[in-house]
Amino acid sequence: MMKCSSDKLVLYFSCFFFFSVIKFSHVHGLVEDINTCKSSSRCGKNGPSVRFPFRIKGKQPDNCGHPEHWFDLSCSQNNQTILHLTPSWNLTIKNINYTSQIISAYDSQGCTPGKILNFNSSLSPFRFHDIYDQYDTTLLDCSSKNESTEIGIVNCLRDVHHHPVHRMPSNDTVGYYEYFLSCVKMNDISYVPFDYLELQQKKLNLSWSEPDCRSCEANGEYCRLRRNTKNFKTECYGKPGSLTKFIAVSTTLGSILLVGAVVVLYRLYSYYKMKKDYQTKIEKFLEDYKSFKPTRFSYAHLKRMTNQFKDELGQGAYGTAYRGKLSDEILVAVKVLNHSKANGEEFINEVGTIGRIHHVNVVRLVGFCAEGFRRALVYEYLPNDSLQKFISSADAKDNFLGWKRLHDIVLGVAKGIDYLHQGCDQRILHFDIKPQNILLDHDFNPKVSDFGLAKLCGKDQSIVSMTTAKGTIGYMAPEVFSRNFGNVSFKSDVYSFGMLILEMVGGRNIVDEKKENDEQIYFPEWIYNLLEEGEDLRLEIGEEGDAKIAKKLAIVGLWCIQWNPTDRPCMKTVIQIMEGDGENLPIPPNPFASTTSATKKAKKAGKRIHLELEIISETE
Repeated sequence: MMKCSSDKLVLYFSCFFFFSVIKFSHVHGLVEDINTCKSSSRCGKNGPSVRFPFRIKGKQPDNCGHPEHWFDLSCSQNNQTILHLTPSWNLTIKNINYTSQIISAYDSQGCTPGKILNFNSSLSPFRFHDIYDQYDTTLLDCSSKNESTEIGIVNCLRDVHHHPVHRMPSNDTVGYYEYFLSCVKMNDISYVPFDYLELQQKKLNLSWSEPDCRSCEANGEYCRLRRNTKNFKTECYGKPGSLTKFIAVSTTLGSILLVGAVVVLYRLYSYYKMKKDYQTKIEKFLEDYKSFKPTRFSYAHLKRMTNQFKDELGQGAYGTAYRGKLSDEILVAVKVLNHSKANGEEFINEVGTIGRIHHVNVVRLVGFCAEGFRRALVYEYLPNDSLQKFISSADAKDNFLGWKRLHDIVLGVAKGIDYLHQGCDQRILHFDIKPQNILLDHDFNPKVSDFGLAKLCGKDQSIVSMTTAKGTIGYMAPEVFSRNFGNVSFKSDVYSFGMLILEMVGGRNIVDEKKENDEQIYFPEWIYNLLEEGEDLRLEIGEEGDAKIAKKLAIVGLWCIQWNPTDRPCMKTVIQIMEGDGENLPIPPNPFASTTSATKKAKKAGKRIHLELEIISETE
């Protein structure tokens, strides 16, 4: 997985590099075209953003704005943005809305109405804009009036013309205001909002229609004059948001690529260093392991031994097993480990545990391969495959092994597990007892295999620490899932062993379908209910004594799956029960009860079995 991930990382980086170069060349012209226009696009920090059709004269090149001088802006000494509406009339811009093409400005240089009267709008691209008041205005000379009124008076024009000047909407009749009956009309002003002619200093809104960039702005794009054309038509290009990113990419692309290369190289270095560390760890372990005189095979030897890994026996969580020949007479099973799994820990677990074990009920390790990243284990070949192949109901004559043989298999597995718990220099906890890991030789003698999850601990250590749950769902002890059920110990293997027995007794999966009402029934609980009610197990019995064996196996299995680890027997006790006649074997407490009464009953029954079977002392 790590190698695959690293290869993918190199591929992704190469694709990213190629895409970046293409993208860079694509946007380079765009960035180059507007980079200088973008660099000085404001007057001061708080000024409005200036872009096409405007430009800041003296700070931005001519191509940043429209060729007509009307769109040339300047910055005042106090960093105000100035629009030169006429040579004598300058407006201070507060905001430019490029989507609606409206400028918000104000005039602080004297009589705004007077400047409006002298402004020739036909020569300018700008129009006065006010969404609320757009009707025309008429100016009246009321100097002939003896009395004065402040109705509609334009104060600054009175100072200019030396007589009162009033304004009124052009569509109103003069008679509407009796005062204006004797006044003389001075001007009709169109396209100027009515109240723009009222105050000495007034906020103004100006709009422009050409060049029209509203559709570009609405789509989030920039606007410019079309290239290589003589008219003033515009075109859209780029996007303001993405353009900022493009500029950043153009200036930092080299750094990004460099950082990316460093990251990739570091990841590759870390990957190969980690692999080298694991290989060193394995080599050191094998150097220390030489005293056990294992056989070390080369990978080429394994390929010849397995005929290029042609005959596959099966797949597991940590690798694939193949049939091979050590010689013409000796067959072996070669398990090639996935180097992506466990990073060598599973290999060390297998070799470090099985390689030290010599027991008739534990699979024998013939040798191993540790060559570079390749690792494999070579076991004795067991022709009858695993116990899982023979888990079947007693009424299935073709696959059912018979109750006496099942009894012998259970006894052999118990002896193998007991050897792991008590017979080695260190206690070995298997953590994955299940039918698939019980192999059968030509005489159906069972052998415990697959020590990839095994854990070593001292013989006087009954409790082990675990950071993650180990095992297979359905066979894992409850305390492995949650410490609320007790501490993890060798009793966890006892629980898995109990589930194995019950599956052998029932010849079916742990969850079975009850045909008469189509409900799912938990098979171990069904067995317990029959035993508690004193009924037969309703299993197919072929010979005399088979019923007794089936009942003994069921009781042992139920004792082993007690939820409280202290209520489970150790494997020595199990062996004694299996080797005994099974008479007067007490029924265990109900491991499936959840009520208080059932719990009390379980405690009472638990004391009974410990009194009757307390031959082997053990430390919990």
